[in-house]
Amino acid sequence: MKTKEWDAAGVGERDVTPESVFLNRKQFIAAAGLAAAGLLKPRWAAALGKFDADDTQTPLQDVTHYNNYYEFATDKYSPARLAEGFKTRPWTVKLDGLCKNPKTWDLDALLKKFPQEQRVYRFRCVEAWSMVVPWDGFPLSHLIKLADPLPKAKFVEFTTVADPKQMPGLSYPALDWPYREGLRLDEAMHPLTLAVTGLYGKPLPGQNGAPLRVIIPWKYGFKGAKSIVRIRFVETQPATAWNTAAPDEYGFYSNVNPRRDHPRWSQAKERRLGELFRRDTLMFNGYESQVASLYKGMDLLKYY
Repeated sequence: MKTKEWDAAGVGERDVTPESVFLNRKQFIAAAGLAAAGLLKPRWAAALGKFDADDTQTPLQDVTHYNNYYEFATDKYSPARLAEGFKTRPWTVKLDGLCKNPKTWDLDALLKKFPQEQRVYRFRCVEAWSMVVPWDGFPLSHLIKLADPLPKAKFVEFTTVADPKQMPGLSYPALDWPYREGLRLDEAMHPLTLAVTGLYGKPLPGQNGAPLRVIIPWKYGFKGAKSIVRIRFVETQPATAWNTAAPDEYGFYSNVNPRRDHPRWSQAKERRLGELFRRDTLMFNGYESQVASLYKGMDLLKYY
């Protein structure tokens, strides 16, 4: 399966500046200059916490209207339209496999157990575009501890919903549906790995993976399974959607690595949505100090 490269003309200038600034021409001109320089943070920027990226947050319009979600469509703009009215209740999540407490949970009952928090993370797509998003959720480790994996469990497999009645993209054999992803158990337990239920203080939209997805900010975005219905604990590395479809292009680990190019484009630079110029891609998407120890002794050009 071949993916489309990012459309450099995909984000309109109208989406970059909040409306309250746009209404004042002088303020707008000044703000546009600051935004291009990466110096202006939106008014809704959250106070920085210990996990937060000190980057300009990508406007909500861009975050919710420039999406990869092949179950709805393979272009960037249709998922937002096609996901309108996507039913996310009732919703259950099955925890099973090699764990002491297998159970199918009603999502709302599950969410009552864990306080929600907001974290501002960099998000890097394998297609060399990026954004910065204030995600709402809770550490995935909380959910894993609830299941209590057995010592034999070394990996976590995520299965996402596949509902042909709501997801027209499933009629095309773009991937082997349902979409599956996976992490090593220590990656899934890492404090940065987030079970996401919302963004910008709002419920997660369908096109962004409602009602439950994962974000692993040091990995390419496709590793973050959307609309999760099952989390299974397994002993061996699970097969995943993109790694199965094109193993030479999409590795199981898929850590952001500017030194490991995609076979069809460079990963050394990226285009941040809302910015005019490309910026350097950071190793592990800027989270190297927090996660490099997970891969000590591994050849990161080989284990991509």
